[in-house]
Amino acid sequence: MPENTTNASSTPAELPRYLWFGLAALIVFVYFYGLGIPLLGPDEPRYTQVAREMFERGDWITPMLGGHNWFEKPALLYWLQITSFKIFGIGEFPARLGSALFGLATVGSLWCIGRTCFVKRTPGESPNWLALIAASSLGLLVFARGASFDIIITFPITAAMASFFAFDRGEARGEGSGQKSLILFYFFCGAAVLAKGLIGIVFPLAIVTFYYLISWRMPSRRLIVSLFWGLPVTAAVMAVWYVPMYTRHGWEFVDEFIIQHHFQRFTSNKYQHPQPFFFFWWVLPLMTLPWLPFFFAGAWKSVKGLIRPQGRTHSADADALSRFSLAWMLVPLVFFSLSGSKLPGYILPSLPPAIILAWLFLYQKIASRRWRFAVVIVAAAMFTLIVGALTLSVPKFADKDSVRSLIERANELGYGDRRVLMVYHLSHNAEFYAAGRLLRDETGKQRVFYKAEDLLAALENEPGRRSLVLVPIENLGVLTRESRLQVNVLKDNTELAIVAVGIKDN
Repeated sequence: MPENTTNASSTPAELPRYLWFGLAALIVFVYFYGLGIPLLGPDEPRYTQVAREMFERGDWITPMLGGHNWFEKPALLYWLQITSFKIFGIGEFPARLGSALFGLATVGSLWCIGRTCFVKRTPGESPNWLALIAASSLGLLVFARGASFDIIITFPITAAMASFFAFDRGEARGEGSGQKSLILFYFFCGAAVLAKGLIGIVFPLAIVTFYYLISWRMPSRRLIVSLFWGLPVTAAVMAVWYVPMYTRHGWEFVDEFIIQHHFQRFTSNKYQHPQPFFFFWWVLPLMTLPWLPFFFAGAWKSVKGLIRPQGRTHSADADALSRFSLAWMLVPLVFFSLSGSKLPGYILPSLPPAIILAWLFLYQKIASRRWRFAVVIVAAAMFTLIVGALTLSVPKFADKDSVRSLIERANELGYGDRRVLMVYHLSHNAEFYAAGRLLRDETGKQRVFYKAEDLLAALENEPGRRSLVLVPIENLGVLTRESRLQVNVLKDNTELAIVAVGIKDN
């Protein structure tokens, strides 16, 4: 690769522009590839079904599942899915499209942070390298493919942090009031509250406060004054959904959404996701793969810079970004570590600053042609690995995890109008693939049958006294040994079987 040190856009650490365009196209391709595989786990199908019911009712406000109010999460993911359904129809790809776009937008926000940090860039300081490292990190590649709220909250928080950092550096350089950056900061805080609730405003304000604390300085008068007009901006964005929800549902909404799914989820194990305190302290580093060694090195260098400021080797802007990233990473990390409920995706908002720390360690090394080549190769290898997995192994796993193929087979055999009952197993996946055909109790939860007598009683109320049953393969004998049942196994996915059952005529 020829080098030209006379042009700032083609310094020894810069790749040719056409190669950056090629990498950008590859990133977009990878983030959109394989979005049509079956919906996985308990959350993707439930969230997608909630969006489908809102879409079919023409209601952008009240989330419902199986015709019952379902107030676990705010509306931003559902709005993205509804919009995609309007364009592409109902399916897995449109259900995940908004998440993929938010994943790419998170990468774009980090690019903006890199651009803010180094105004007059030297080799290795191009924001393109930060974007490439971020886009190829395992956490973003995985969670940007899921129809879930983790990436939906991560983007607006990242955008809010990028906006604040632009304001902070602008103040440090004396470049103006930074009013636009502050407006964007408060706007994205409001969007984050629409994405996943109160942490959308708690995290940004806590991160900014912690950043000033570890920087041993007070916020500027301009920033303090901005709270008086900025928080109303955040409130105005939030109000788009929260006001009509409260107007419609009153205390029911406050109790379920705020009290149960905010405070009780944090303070207890009510939702059965217990993990030890240090759970996220090993989950977060794994999300930085394949850049894990550089994350550890960058985090240690950042901590060491706090302890011994005279040992810093970065520029003033890079030192500020190092401290800011450390504060940004630690606030969600400590907060969720104290929570009684823990799932891997909760810690995703800490991934962007972790990636920044890896880049801050790497950027001086990227001036070397060998390091530049290595970073591109590692990123390309990660993209290849993801595409290979989505082509060869993930679809097989998805078929086992999902009931899509089972329901499709039953429909092909003429059972498309039959109710689907659960025996010895609760399938949240069926919320989407067997929508409108599940038997629920008065609270809206699926009924699960563990006794033959209860199943027989339910079949008495079905047309022709016949129905479909989803049952674990190891429990099939419960059905086949019952002399009063006529049983026909239609298909299995090695874990569950779909079975046509009916009461035998005497």
